Amino acid sequence: MKENFTDLRVIRTVESIKGALVDLIEEKGFESITVKDITTKAKINRGTFYAHYQDKFDLMNSYQREIMVEMSSIAQENLPNLIADFNTNNAKFQSMDIAVLIFTFLDQNRRFMKAVLGNNGDLSFQTKLKDFMWKTLFESADSLFKPENLLVPAEYLASYIASAHIGVVQQWLLHDRKESPEEMALILSKITLNGPFFAAGFNKDVGLKKS
Repeated sequence: MKENFTDLRVIRTVESIKGALVDLIEEKGFESITVKDITTKAKINRGTFYAHYQDKFDLMNSYQREIMVEMSSIAQENLPNLIADFNTNNAKFQSMDIAVLIFTFLDQNRRFMKAVLGNNGDLSFQTKLKDFMWKTLFESADSLFKPENLLVPAEYLASYIASAHIGVVQQWLLHDRKESPEEMALILSKITLNGPFFAAGFNKDVGLKKS
């Protein structure tokens, strides 16, 4: 019983620290935050903070890792089914399912994602997200894209996909859009699976033939 109480107390302390971080990013920006600001906001002493984190950068990196580990878990659990069904009609549904799960997770962590992706957040987080997408799409054991199948260099394809997806997420989060995770999944799936020209209303073939 005592161990469970201790674990619960630690969880509450960590959540309080993370909540303080988000509040302070919104209030004054990450660069201006000090450990004293965090401990005051979280109503803890400095010793308690340092029992969990080395400094504010360690706290930020830890929080970001949690986000990416969870997204990686969602991808790893669902990508094999998408790959298996990619040449069937089920692929569109699998893609939608993964997108709904991702957007639901982002919505559950909306305040942190909005804070860290905003102008007062951590600019390096976008680079970390792009690296995460590169590893997921090209380097994981169940990677979606195979080098032998690519029609363009992998680096450009990865950059396009990552920038486009992050841009859509930022538009949704930073501008307080009201679409549900299901609606956002449908929007992103339409653009991703059919291309931006199709999404813009061009129904004719505007693609370039492979030379």
